[in-house]
Amino acid sequence: MALSRRALLAQAAASATAVAAPSPPAAEPEPATTTTTLRGTLAPGAPDFVYVPFALPPDVRELRVSYRYDRPPTPPGTPGNALDIGLFDQRGTALGGRGFRGWSGGARGEFFLRADEATPGYLPGPLERGRWHIALGPYTVAPQGLSYEITVTFVHGEPAPPAPLTYPPERLPGRGRAWYRGDCHVHSVHSDGRRTPTEIIALARAAGLDFVNTSEHNTHSSHTAWTGAAAAGLLVLTGEEITTRTGHVLAVGTDPGTFVDWRYRARDGRFARFARAVRQAGGLVVPAHPHATCIGCAWKFGFGEADAVEVWNGPWTADDEVSLASWDATLCAADGDRWLPALAHSDHHRDPDRVGGPQTVVLADDLSRTAILAGLRAGRAYAAESSAVSVDFTAVTARGAHAGIGETLAPADADTEVLVRLSVTGAEGCELRLVTDQGLVLTVPAATSAQWRTTPARTAYVRAEVRRPAQAPPLPGPPAAFTNPIWLRS
Repeated sequence: MALSRRALLAQAAASATAVAAPSPPAAEPEPATTTTTLRGTLAPGAPDFVYVPFALPPDVRELRVSYRYDRPPTPPGTPGNALDIGLFDQRGTALGGRGFRGWSGGARGEFFLRADEATPGYLPGPLERGRWHIALGPYTVAPQGLSYEITVTFVHGEPAPPAPLTYPPERLPGRGRAWYRGDCHVHSVHSDGRRTPTEIIALARAAGLDFVNTSEHNTHSSHTAWTGAAAAGLLVLTGEEITTRTGHVLAVGTDPGTFVDWRYRARDGRFARFARAVRQAGGLVVPAHPHATCIGCAWKFGFGEADAVEVWNGPWTADDEVSLASWDATLCAADGDRWLPALAHSDHHRDPDRVGGPQTVVLADDLSRTAILAGLRAGRAYAAESSAVSVDFTAVTARGAHAGIGETLAPADADTEVLVRLSVTGAEGCELRLVTDQGLVLTVPAATSAQWRTTPARTAYVRAEVRRPAQAPPLPGPPAAFTNPIWLRS
């Protein structure tokens, strides 16, 4: 049947449209890549760190690294192979970390770097030609040895423009001089944690926290990753967990962008240098979980360079009980002018770890890095299992002298009577305990308040513990809270 004129015109228009339609753009050519493979075997007793060199050619826009190693079976009780990894650029591997570009430990099997972005744990920035090094850390080596294979891939092309560095603010609107709650030991995807900084921000606020400290293992890459914390009302202190082979130590509240090297043992006599570096960067030196039982976790450097100590780490266990007793022993040998405050942190990595469980509650002049660190350094702080628990602990005299947690009372003479008062909310059914340089002096079961009288002649300091019911008497139950001491004489 013959088409109408209108149909013919429509058909012609459709044909014209089809002819005029642009063709799809040509696919971008795949960037050129080159690859090198590095292999080796580490024997039992290998050095703590082994540096595998490779040459970075010019015109590289992205560096990709993956690795694998064998895991032969070992006899019961004998550690198998575990191999950590990191990266140093053309500036070298010298102690101090000038060439440091990142560390992921054993948390991931591959990573990348570009000028504008990098895998968490690594630092974006220029990829300059020269002799770079893969840093291997044989954490444990099986009797059969540890064979590894590293694949290094260079993606060639024009580098992306560098991304600007944005750090969290050092002050937020607060409540003036008040008690602020924080957790100075949390891990994100920037080391071996499972949560992003954004997820940790939400968990911290839900836990009633006012501040956290970034404490990734041996890297400061997360310092720029806390966008949104200020809007959520969370102060973020920047720091690091310096994870050596003879103990872990928290750098709390260092200047943003500060990296602290970890490649030494107690026997090397180098820790004092890096403790000074933490303080020069405005931070606190806080040995973590000093009596932990994992390989390399227990603190072996002594406490002469410490500003505080993490006595409570995560859910209360036997090593925390030992840490508390050991810390108390240091108080017996100290005085009100030079002593080591105790802190409590979650060491959050993944479920079932709880951000803010436990937490440190600190008396500070405002919600700022300077004020929070000053309160922690002075020991004006107590440990609590959660934000539900609050403690009021004071010592007073009849003539009006007054001291709170971390402070020193100044009575007229050593025989002045001192009234010690303790009250607790959010810990019903707990046992209240007062401990002095002579040991446990008062126990009040299932109470929310207690009073006790003494004199500076009899008591150098007094501290409080709030204990849950004992699970295995005669051992005490886990704490709901404990305080730093009030000093009755200096």
